[in-house]
Amino acid sequence: MPAPFAPYPLSRPRRLRRTPWMRNLVQETTLSVSDLIWPLFVREGQNELEPVASMPGVARRSVDLIPDAAAEAAALGIPVIALFPYTEPARKSPGCEEAWNPENLVNQATRAVRAAGIEIGIMLDVALDPYNSLGHDGIVRDGVVLNDESLIGLEKQALAHAEAGADILGPSDMMDGRIAHLRRALEREGYQDTAIMSYAAKYASAFYGPFRDAVGASGALVGDKKTYQMDPANSDEALREVAQDIAEGADMVMVKPGMPYLDICTRVKRELGAPTYAYQVSGEYAMIQAAAQNGWIDGDKAMMESLAGFKRAGCDGILSYFSLDVAKRLKAG
Repeated sequence: MPAPFAPYPLSRPRRLRRTPWMRNLVQETTLSVSDLIWPLFVREGQNELEPVASMPGVARRSVDLIPDAAAEAAALGIPVIALFPYTEPARKSPGCEEAWNPENLVNQATRAVRAAGIEIGIMLDVALDPYNSLGHDGIVRDGVVLNDESLIGLEKQALAHAEAGADILGPSDMMDGRIAHLRRALEREGYQDTAIMSYAAKYASAFYGPFRDAVGASGALVGDKKTYQMDPANSDEALREVAQDIAEGADMVMVKPGMPYLDICTRVKRELGAPTYAYQVSGEYAMIQAAAQNGWIDGDKAMMESLAGFKRAGCDGILSYFSLDVAKRLKAG
């Protein structure tokens, strides 16, 4: 417990808020550009920059434009970009074969960044939903998402991403046992240095809608994801999920969504001590942007305050669509 303070007027907490330099001197939480991971959406075509209607300020970029975005992020000091595909419906199937196609969009984009010689980390998602004609993160048969059969597809996908040059794999599927399965496969195939940031506590949330628009999964989803994503009411279960993923070989863990689950971030960091990240998901981003565009809040201040909240909760870093704007603000001082 904190030491007791002297009573007023001997103790006046406002003394430490009197000037900007004093507030900076006693600031407990610091947000830096090295805390940021910037998600980018990849689409087919050439020189294509397609706005995502439900995410103001976010666009799908064709593969040839991804190196430019990566270079801009690297110049600002952002350490990692995370790539997500907008897969055309014709490339989706019940078997999700496009997920491990060496020439799928995110693999192409990864190689393009590598060929450009840009010094930045690349994170690729491991889940089948962008490639699944039924919209689920795993293989579906007779309306059931199959756990162990899905692991085979996830392994193929992870190895294809590692071969393309991904530095970090982000399994977001929430299949049981997938971290151990993927870690063994990476070790076996010589990718022992490929890190895993597990979406360890991923909730069945209403905040994912704009992301599903961005990757073209909204109309494809049949049913819901509640049989594998977590119940938003549960906290202890999140700790069990995270502990299991760490035991299976996850290097870093993630809580998703972010702002509605700051208590989970705090518990994970305090109780398990692993490198802990949060995803400020599309719905969180879209709400701030929509309110700002309507003049209801100061968008820039809300953006910075929201990310500071993740750090205060104990997160080591944040995946945020605001990353580029935040990096510019931090660089400007």
